This record gives sequence, C-alpha cells and structure tokens, in this order.
Amino acid sequence: MTNHEDFTDELGNNHIGTSDQTPLRKDAFDKTDDEKIAIIKKDVENILITLGIDLSDDSLNKTPDRVAKMFVKEIFGGLNPKNKPSSSTFENKYKYNEMLVEKNITVYSTCEHHLLPIVGRAHVAYISNGTVVGLSKMNRIVDYFSKRPQVQERLTIQIVKELQKVLNTDNVACIIDAKHLCVNSRGIRDIESSTVTAEFGGKFKEESVKREFLDYIKLETSF
Repeated sequence: MTNHEDFTDELGNNHIGTSDQTPLRKDAFDKTDDEKIAIIKKDVENILITLGIDLSDDSLNKTPDRVAKMFVKEIFGGLNPKNKPSSSTFENKYKYNEMLVEKNITVYSTCEHHLLPIVGRAHVAYISNGTVVGLSKMNRIVDYFSKRPQVQERLTIQIVKELQKVLNTDNVACIIDAKHLCVNSRGIRDIESSTVTAEFGGKFKEESVKREFLDYIKLETSF
C-alpha cells in the first residue's frame, strides 16, 4: 500500500474519525430509496456469492433484499435529512431553571470503519435558556444521529450541537458509554471493554455543573 493507504488504514483500525460532520457526497440524495435498495441488493448478492454462499437456499435467497432495505430504511436512515425529527420548543412557563437530564437513552449505531454495531447508552442534559423541548425529542435526536455510519466522538458532538441549536443555548451536555463490536468481536476481541465519550457546552464546562450532571447519571432508576 502507499503511505496514504497505510495512514487511512491505520485510522480505521484505530477507530479514529476525521470530521465532526458525517462525510456525505454531493449526490447523496439524488437516488430514491427504492433505487438505492435495488443497487445495494445486487452488491450484497455479489458479496455473498463471492464468499461461496448458495443464495438458492430458502434461508438465504431473500437475504440481499432484507439487508438492502435494512441499510436504507433502518440502520442508515439517519443519513437522510427527511428523517430528521422535528424539534418543537416551548416557553419555559413554569420557570424550571435547574438541569434537566435524560439518562440511559439507548444507542444503536454502526462503526463506519468496519460496519459493525455500536451499542450503548447516552445521557443528555441541558439547562434552559427560556425554552424547553419535549423529552422524547431528546431520544429521537440521539436515534437520528445514531442511524448512520459513525464514530462515537462525532455522534456525541452532533447530539450536543443539534440540541444547542434547537434550544438556543450552549448549556447542553452528552455522555455516551458504548460497546463497539469491531473491538469486541474482531481484532483484539475484548468483550469487556466499552468506550466513553463526552461533550460539554456552556455552563457544563464548569466543574461544579459537570459534577452535578455526572452525579445524576449515577442514580439508579428502577420501577
């Protein structure tokens, strides 16, 4: 390989991202979802046939179609801006001026280096600057940015930046604790390790506020 190929391969094997924006081609949305599914189906067929799989088997003959639909409609559905959740805000009429924390939000994402799952939890918080957002919208924002090829650092930043824009405040924080199957099931194959990333904005950069947030997410919740 050339030096550049060595460098980019090392980036991927070490799970290092290069941008806080998801890299997208200019023609990313020129094709319809159905057109993308048809193309991906053929590509998946080719991969499986190359590996020696008999696609005439009843268990496998629909696999390329299932995978193509899953890629476009589900696990990479967050690439398409039309799937971005609307985030209506409301006036903070009840004058709640303390930290609001939504913890243990499920994260299902996909490592962009090996296309293997990232599974974990996100903890998101903000301090109102006069407006509030519905609780479920915080979950939906996490889900939207998770549904694309990702690196965990970028995902954490994207969640914070989107909520900062929606709420018109810098006072937003996010912590993600997740397992990467590209680490757990291949390569080093360490099934116990997880990755923690954090992004703190505005008041959350203050040590006392950051500590309060961290204390909240340690609380055990059971019903």
